[in-house]
Amino acid sequence: MLLDYYKKLLGDVPTFLKKYLRCSSLKRLKKIGYFCGMDYASKDIYDFKEYITRYDHSLTVALLTYKLTSDKKQTIAALFHDVATPCFSHVIDYMNKDYANQETTEEYTSKILSNDKYLLSCLEKDNLSLEDIDFKKYSIVDNKRPRVCTDRLDGVILTGISWTKNVDENFVFDVVSDMRIDHGEIGFTSKRLVKKIVKISNSIDVVCHSKEDHYMMELLADITRYAISKEYIKYDDLYVLNEIELFKIFKSKKDKTLDYMLDIFYNIKKDELPEVVVPGDVKIRDLKPLVKGERYEG
Repeated sequence: MLLDYYKKLLGDVPTFLKKYLRCSSLKRLKKIGYFCGMDYASKDIYDFKEYITRYDHSLTVALLTYKLTSDKKQTIAALFHDVATPCFSHVIDYMNKDYANQETTEEYTSKILSNDKYLLSCLEKDNLSLEDIDFKKYSIVDNKRPRVCTDRLDGVILTGISWTKNVDENFVFDVVSDMRIDHGEIGFTSKRLVKKIVKISNSIDVVCHSKEDHYMMELLADITRYAISKEYIKYDDLYVLNEIELFKIFKSKKDKTLDYMLDIFYNIKKDELPEVVVPGDVKIRDLKPLVKGERYEG
């Protein structure tokens, strides 16, 4: 499995980080898929190579961050940067009509961290506060496009591994070997490698703007919205339950409307898709990494 190879390249989990892996808020992400619930969707639309979770992403972003910085605060912040990811991830941004930024769910981060008592005890032992692990403070973990941060770089690698399938061991090795901190962001020395990174990022942008992906994201958003309107679930349940539990709840209601939408979600074929207009403001995943301190412009 390429994900396992990638994790091995990043090295062992540092000792100070191990206790944080036991936090309940983080462990919930083991059953939140990285691809917005589409692991359960029609296999004719999606054919993911590996099952990757938000927990996997959180851990690899943390390990990338540690490899670059050797900094405890930034590494812990990176580990918890996606802790507020709800079930179905960016589908909920679609439900909230936030196509452009896809950040409406991040408002729950502070609440979730504050309610994790074990996390608070770990931070106290390390003489850290919740403010110390605010990932927005650290440009290596999070910054504005087209700059590269660990969250964004990891997204290219994971999505390339499983969805677009244009990432291999050589690429992963080259990225991990060549990345470095440059002017407060991630840069590289190899222009050839950067050209490949940008090419893969662009291919991801294409599938994320496809009519197939937009239709399925909107469909799962409609399913979730309907379940909330019928009080089968509450909005806050999206941040407490996991995706397997939600689908079980949906199936258990024996609601004909819900069952009809779920049947489409599970079984629709590409040639059955209706005409779809993708909004012009769907998030654009542009990247222009630094190459030896200079912004790559293609």
